[in-house]
Amino acid sequence: MNYKTILVHIDSGNRCATRVDVAIRLAIQHEAHLVALYALVPFVLPGYLIAQAGREVIETQKNAAVKEMARAEAAFTKQSSNAGLSDIEWRSSLNDPVDAMAMHARYADLVVIGQSDPANDSGTALDFPERMVLSSGRPVLILPNIGSFPTIGKRVLIAWNASHEATRAVTDAIPLLRLADNVNVMAINPEHGVHGSVPGAEIALYLARHGVHIEVKTDHGAGIDVGNEILSRAADFAADLIVMGGYGHSRLKEWVLGGATRTLLESMTVPVLMSH
Repeated sequence: MNYKTILVHIDSGNRCATRVDVAIRLAIQHEAHLVALYALVPFVLPGYLIAQAGREVIETQKNAAVKEMARAEAAFTKQSSNAGLSDIEWRSSLNDPVDAMAMHARYADLVVIGQSDPANDSGTALDFPERMVLSSGRPVLILPNIGSFPTIGKRVLIAWNASHEATRAVTDAIPLLRLADNVNVMAINPEHGVHGSVPGAEIALYLARHGVHIEVKTDHGAGIDVGNEILSRAADFAADLIVMGGYGHSRLKEWVLGGATRTLLESMTVPVLMSH
């Protein structure tokens, strides 16, 4: 299993270039085809403005959107060319960004997006990351909204709880884990009978058969929630990537997340690969 198609989310935010840089390096590393999707946030005028301003305002906004897409495409093409990557593809959409990204993600092996940022002026919805994790059906690599990432996947922390979602995440991350220098599996407060006789041992053996160099630790955390425990252990391990399951569901058009998932999405300090 290898990543052969990588999809990166493009927007007008100031962190887009960092996201593209990571996607380019991953595409080069895995000899993958890189697809950039500019999912422009639809511009919707209130009805009374449409009645007052008519088609002129609508056309002005449409022309501005076309110019912004052209600028973003030129920037992406230049950034890819400067890095020596030619196997690229540009796509754009005026549909809802989550719907557009989720559809294109079905034909990719890995999706690269950014953490939500209230200060970002791109217009991307604040619940974009969780909606992508829960709806795309693909592993989603989420980058923090601050910092740079010279390496991703050299020192990996796996948050393992033997769940369906964690299993998906670990399996989806194998192309990265094979290239890692160190992989640390952390079983936090393992439940009896869920992990097997030795918590983490079975997943370690499974990964070892895939050529992953791995170490297992059991963490009986107390007085701290699981999400912050993961972040704490990632800092101790100097991890440059966290791999974990993304837990949640949709209820009455609202996304209800598990506690650890929400904590990581809100407070991540290193890139996180999540699968649902």
